[in-house]
Amino acid sequence: MDASSAAVLGAAVGALGGLGGGVVAAAGQARQQRRQHDRERQRWRDEVRRAAYGGILTATKQLSNALWKAADQLAQRDAGPAEWQARHEDVHNAWTQFSAAVADVGVAGPQNVVDAAEDLRHVMYDWEMICTAWTHTAIREGSGHVGDFADRFKAAAGAKRAPDRAFQVAARRALGTND
Repeated sequence: MDASSAAVLGAAVGALGGLGGGVVAAAGQARQQRRQHDRERQRWRDEVRRAAYGGILTATKQLSNALWKAADQLAQRDAGPAEWQARHEDVHNAWTQFSAAVADVGVAGPQNVVDAAEDLRHVMYDWEMICTAWTHTAIREGSGHVGDFADRFKAAAGAKRAPDRAFQVAARRALGTND
């Protein structure tokens, strides 16, 4: 092999080495970009979930508050149909916000948190329906002291505790904050 052939061969090997190094560097950079993209997507997903989970917790408290105010109004001897109806509208508005918050969790996921939110929705619905029946009966009868609504209302309020806690546990697990 003469010097010129060796020079051409050396240049070819050098070019192939440079090309190979470039390919390896490009592949490493692509992997790094994928990892960065995955981290950003996970951060975005966690932010969406945090907002949805916080929204349902806030909406649950607001609905509970509206339900208790309605019950207190129904228990007052000097209250009447106009006040009962006004409190019922507050409950209905709080229910609408709560229902929307449950739907947000349904979009944010994951499925175990969605299931826990649905369990909470069911008990809140039962509680809200007792309050609605109590209000309608009170308006019809002219008294908030009718039937066993107060006892049923308190039982429904107590039934909310376990699903509320279960939702919070599922949310913490999904966000990795259960430590």
